Amino acid sequence: MQNAIEIKYLTREEKLRMVDALWADLLSEEELLESPAWHKAALQETEKRLEEGKERILDWHTAKKEK
Repeated sequence: MQNAIEIKYLTREEKLRMVDALWADLLSEEELLESPAWHKAALQETEKRLEEGKERILDWHTAKKEK
């Protein structure tokens, strides 16, 4: 990358602004993004386990603690 920014020198706020800008840019071309087949299969399997009572829903903080 010719115009690469040295990320390590950015402030936390600048890094977060860059992340927001990147997501906004990616979402502006959402129709060009295609989810891979394995991802759809993984989501369907999780949904099936949830319906069968073999999966539970956790909030983010609890899930991170159980990691």
